[in-house]
Amino acid sequence: MTPVDPSEVMIVIPTLDEEEAIGKVIDELREHGFSNILVVDGHSTDKTVEIAKSKGVKVIFQEGVGKAEAIKTATMHVNLPYVLIMDGDYTYPAYEIPKFLELIERYDQIIGARKKGRENIPLINRLGNWIITRVFNLLFGTKLSDVCSGMYIVRFERLKEVDFASKGFGVEVEIAASVTSMGGSIAEVPIEYRKRIGDSKLGKGMLGSVGGGVRIVLDCFRLALRYNPMFLLFAVGSLLLVPGVGLGAW
Repeated sequence: MTPVDPSEVMIVIPTLDEEEAIGKVIDELREHGFSNILVVDGHSTDKTVEIAKSKGVKVIFQEGVGKAEAIKTATMHVNLPYVLIMDGDYTYPAYEIPKFLELIERYDQIIGARKKGRENIPLINRLGNWIITRVFNLLFGTKLSDVCSGMYIVRFERLKEVDFASKGFGVEVEIAASVTSMGGSIAEVPIEYRKRIGDSKLGKGMLGSVGGGVRIVLDCFRLALRYNPMFLLFAVGSLLLVPGVGLGAW
C-alpha cells in the first residue's frame, strides 16, 4: 500500500513554555519533508510563540486550559484528512513519522509505542503508563501497549467525533476511547523516545506524577461510562464473578 503523502497530514503541536525545544522540533519536521505545521499555544509566558512564528509556521492560541483544550481548538483549524499530534518538547523524533504514514490508510488511528529510549521516561511515569494502559485495555477490549503516548496520527473525521470531556493529558486516552468505541481501528508502531528538553508539564516531582496518573486512570472509567457503558458493566460484572467462582470451587 502506498504511504500517505505528507501534504495530506497536519502536524499539530500543543505547546506551553517550550522555548528551549520548539525551534528544534519545527526544524526537524521541515528536514523530513513536513510543512503543514500548526502550533497551538496555551498562552506561554516565555518565547515559545515568538520562536515558532519566526520559523514560519501557523500559531494559534488555544481556548481553555490544558492539552485537551489545545487539541480541541486545533480541530477548528484543520482542513486535511489526517492529523498527527506530537509534543513540542523534542521527545518524539520527526524521522519516526513515515512509519505512521505507511499504515494510516488501513486504520483510524496509529499510536507511537515508546519502545526505544524508555529510560528517558521517569520510572514512576513508566509504572503509571503501564497501569493506565492495562486499565484501558480492560475497559475497552483493546490490546495496546502505550495508550498514553504523546505521538499519534488519527483520521480527522474520527478526531471530530471526540467529545473532549477529559482534562489535560487524559486526552490521549479519550481519543483512543472515542475511536475504538465508534467502531474504529487502532494500531501501534514502535518509536524512539528521547530525553525531553525543558520542564515536564505533567506534574512536579513524584507526587505530581502520581496525581496526574491517578487522574488519568479515573478518566479511563469516566470515558468508559461515556463511550462504552455496556462494556464497562460487562467488565465490572466479570470481575465481581471472580470471588464467587473461587468460593464455589472451594
